[in-house]
Amino acid sequence: MRTFRAIGIGLISMLCSVTSMQAGEIRVDASHKIGAIRIIHGINGGPICYGGVVDLSPYHKTLGIPLTRIHDANWPARDVVDVHAIFPNFGADADSPGSYHFAPTDDYLKSILAVGSGVMYRLGESIEHTPRKYYVHKPADFDHWAKICLGIIGHYNEGWAEGFHFNLRYFEIWNEAEIGAPQWDGNSEDYYRLYATAAKAIKTRYPTLMVGGPAAAGLGQLEGDRLTLAPHLRGFLEYCRKQSLPLDFLSWHMYAADPAAPVRGTAGLRRVLDEYGFQKTEIHLNEWNYLPNNDWGAVFGRDGAQMQKSFEDAGGPQGAAFVACVLLGLQDAPLDMANFYTGDNGCWGLFNVFGVPKKTYHAFRAFKALVDHPDRVAAEGGKPGELNAVAGLSTDRRELAIVVSNFKSTDRRIELDLQNLPWAGSSTSELFLLNQERNLERVRKEEHNEGAIKIVQDLPAPGVLLVYVRLRS
Repeated sequence: MRTFRAIGIGLISMLCSVTSMQAGEIRVDASHKIGAIRIIHGINGGPICYGGVVDLSPYHKTLGIPLTRIHDANWPARDVVDVHAIFPNFGADADSPGSYHFAPTDDYLKSILAVGSGVMYRLGESIEHTPRKYYVHKPADFDHWAKICLGIIGHYNEGWAEGFHFNLRYFEIWNEAEIGAPQWDGNSEDYYRLYATAAKAIKTRYPTLMVGGPAAAGLGQLEGDRLTLAPHLRGFLEYCRKQSLPLDFLSWHMYAADPAAPVRGTAGLRRVLDEYGFQKTEIHLNEWNYLPNNDWGAVFGRDGAQMQKSFEDAGGPQGAAFVACVLLGLQDAPLDMANFYTGDNGCWGLFNVFGVPKKTYHAFRAFKALVDHPDRVAAEGGKPGELNAVAGLSTDRRELAIVVSNFKSTDRRIELDLQNLPWAGSSTSELFLLNQERNLERVRKEEHNEGAIKIVQDLPAPGVLLVYVRLRS
């Protein structure tokens, strides 16, 4: 993965400037290559849900998920991934294969790798919203806990304890320690010490692995793309710098109502990391989703009707336009990976409880069309966070794909002006629409004479448009 630095931040500033074009007009210059489509559509959660009752493997294969983070795994079953599930007796010998219970997690990881995805392994425990907390306690012995982590890594990467050679690369230490009781019963200093103990142990034994954290619940205060770090995250970076700790990637989370916020947050975080001396540290936004009205009360307020509406909105047309806007906007952000929360059939998931795709799944399908057309070309117009557009050419230069997401622009009609197509002769276009009525279904096919092409399509917010243009056969 390659991290954008000043170039990415400069592009964000450019995109945030006022454009002379009308917001509903998108001009694509197919001769102006500006890089590659960045494959950042990771998820949380593997394809096997509810103990195997729901198998989403065909859908995950279709999306070509690049990286699956395993946290809150296999919800609501809790017999996989978490340290307590694999090592049930904390007082046992961490060097003995008999102390570990690997089988359920073996199968879980196999299901993720089978769809072609990589794995980010979160070492720690899943969140607990119950009044009594069972497993989210700080370990009684940090050195022993780190040794257990080494056993887990050895099993999955070196074949230890009748294990595998999965070549897992990313290992994340704990999750959202700063939120307190649901995830961690220590203080921030306790977490920093746990991170230090585990990170040093892992990098000593496995120096080529990517180790990071802190899976921060938030960044802090954003003003534009200037970031004032939250105390927990600031303390973490200061501790890592002072102790010269390895920090191969920094992970953070954002649930928002503004699709421009993750882009601005990433730019701000890149500046801060560089200032702290972590210029080579990757940035992973490894939990993100649409939070209607930024209202956590609707999610955790115990009002069933409010909760239902919030999640229906998050998985519906507005959420789909949000998802597409974020993935398009992050193309110009200094980000290495984003992991949507979640890719399973939970409340936050891309699928309903029965495994039926929500609108947000089809937004991922639209983005996958860009991944399949990896040579990014210039697409100008729109307004970040309201109307985003990205275009890509296939490697054989025989097909152009454009994705436009209208999250909240008042322009109800989109005008695509396509110039300098890389072929001679007439062209064919196909338009696919994602909105309240359609799930990225084809709405029309057109033929065009040789030369510049103008395509006009109604796209009131919220909606996503996918366009293919190819040489007429």
